[in-house]
Amino acid sequence: MQKAVLFILVSLFVQQSFGQGKSVWNVLADIKYGMRYDEDLEYDVEYPIFADKIKALEGKEVLIKGYMVPLDELMGQNFFVLSAFPYNMCFFCGGAGPETVMEVNTVKEIEFTEKPILIKGILELNQFDYNHMMYILNEATLAE
Repeated sequence: MQKAVLFILVSLFVQQSFGQGKSVWNVLADIKYGMRYDEDLEYDVEYPIFADKIKALEGKEVLIKGYMVPLDELMGQNFFVLSAFPYNMCFFCGGAGPETVMEVNTVKEIEFTEKPILIKGILELNQFDYNHMMYILNEATLAE
C-alpha cells in the first residue's frame, strides 16, 4: 500500500514537473506483455506488446524529460540510460517497471547530472532483442 501511494505521488510529480499535457512517459507506460517461445533461449519468454499510441511514436522525434542513471562504466559517453524517476526509484533500484527506462544514444556526449534533463531523439521500439531495453532513443541531443 505504501509503495503504491509513493508511486502515485511520484507520478504526479513527474507529470507536473515535466511540462504541460500528457508526458511521453505516460504514453510509453501503456504496454501489455505476451509470452512466446524463444528458440535461442529454448524456453518461453515475456515480450512487450505496444499500444497503438506507442507504435505511432516509433521512428518519430520525441521530447522527453528524465534522469540519467549513474552507470559508472558509461558516464560521459554517448550512451546512457534515462529513467522517468530519480535514481533511487528507477527500474534498476526502486522497483519501477521496464517501461520507465530507455537506452539513449546521443549525437555528442552529455555530461552526467543528477538533475532531470530534457532531451529529444528518434524513438525506436524493441520487442524481441533481450540485449536491449524496450525503448531506445537514437540521435539524441539536449533540448533547449
